[in-house]
Amino acid sequence: MDWDKLRIFHAVAEAGSLTHAGDVLHLSQSAVSRQIRGLEESLDTTLFHRHARGLILTEQGEMLFDATKAMARKLDTTSARIRDSEDHVSGELKVTTTTGFGTFWLVPRLARLYARYPDLKIDLILEERVLDLPMREADVAIRMKEPSQADLIRRRLLNIRMRLYASQEYLDRTGRPAGVEDLAPHRLICQSPNTPQVSSGAALAQMLLSQNMTSTLLVNNYFAVLQAVLNHVGIGILPDYLTLDFPHLVRVLPEIESTEVPVFLAFPEELRASRRVAAFRDFVIEEIQATRRTLEG
Repeated sequence: MDWDKLRIFHAVAEAGSLTHAGDVLHLSQSAVSRQIRGLEESLDTTLFHRHARGLILTEQGEMLFDATKAMARKLDTTSARIRDSEDHVSGELKVTTTTGFGTFWLVPRLARLYARYPDLKIDLILEERVLDLPMREADVAIRMKEPSQADLIRRRLLNIRMRLYASQEYLDRTGRPAGVEDLAPHRLICQSPNTPQVSSGAALAQMLLSQNMTSTLLVNNYFAVLQAVLNHVGIGILPDYLTLDFPHLVRVLPEIESTEVPVFLAFPEELRASRRVAAFRDFVIEEIQATRRTLEG
């Protein structure tokens, strides 16, 4: 089977369009079409259904696409191992974590990682969706729960909790609540319980919203919650590790907090020998140990 035709087929199947695949491959649409037609003739089957909105794989096309995806993953892994056979840590590393943890904790510390490995190229993917590591959607993940996927090396980094914080200026203006019953006149700032987030954070928000507070600000990420708290809008639900980099946050009602949220680092078993993964893992563990000492101190 012609490897070049398989490469072009894989690009077309991923793009769903001859034109888009041609753009990726730097080939004309007619050249891509000829290669696909030649592959179909060699296999004596139809690989795509053609329609006005693009291309859809046939049953035989799906079978071949499954094979080319497995080949692509194997080639990516082999390429990573070849690059990692060098002593110098360099190249691309795809890292995924939640928007909050990535924005507040990881990104502010990356300067120290780059100072150590200046040729490292990090592709940081911040989203709540859990990416598929064995399918190589990312190389390393930092998640707020233990990964359930098989064939992953995982390490528990620390536990965090969601707590209530406000600015001193806000409390000076509105007064400091002494108990949950005193929250009603205040403005609660939090993620909507229906927004993708850690379940313990959603449960805490749901409990506090049930107090019939006079005013609320619901947003879809913790960055906006933090900005609102720093700008004296109200009392916000935020992760406790933020106090390291925002020491002027004032904790409100210390008896109220979420259950523990475990933070795990994970990567595929096949990347165990990767120098880039090891460098990132060791860096994160060092920084987490410093974070844990401060939080527990």
